[in-house]
Amino acid sequence: MEWVTNNFASLLIVIGLALLAIEMLVLGFSVFILFFVGLASLVSGFLMMIGLLPETMIAAFGSVAVMSLAFAVGLWKPLKKLQESGDSHMVRGDFIGHSFVLEQPVASTQYGKHRHSGIEWKIRSDVPIPAGAEVEVTKAEVGMFTVKLKELA
Repeated sequence: MEWVTNNFASLLIVIGLALLAIEMLVLGFSVFILFFVGLASLVSGFLMMIGLLPETMIAAFGSVAVMSLAFAVGLWKPLKKLQESGDSHMVRGDFIGHSFVLEQPVASTQYGKHRHSGIEWKIRSDVPIPAGAEVEVTKAEVGMFTVKLKELA
């Protein structure tokens, strides 16, 4: 216990680095809570090291709590925006390009159905397509195919 009290600032810095590493490497920067607490622990440790904060448990818990809250309020929106700005290119999967004959007419607001790979898929189109037309899948989402008329080669 004496080692902890003598090296409290260093211990806070190590805890902060460990929390940051877990947040970024293990959780993939998806939760943010460990990031805020880790950053607050790091800053509190440095403030204790340079003498601006006393090296006590009360000062550590208080400063980590207040700084975690301050970091959360200040960084939440920018980090959330960063997290959501991923690559949004379309991936060409196995279903894209699959062609079949429509059993029911479809449109943007009128869904049809098609059974493929043991799954009943909803079928939609940006333009109205009558039943009996041969279509091609242009987009596959969970449970839904978006189709277009198949072009004749």
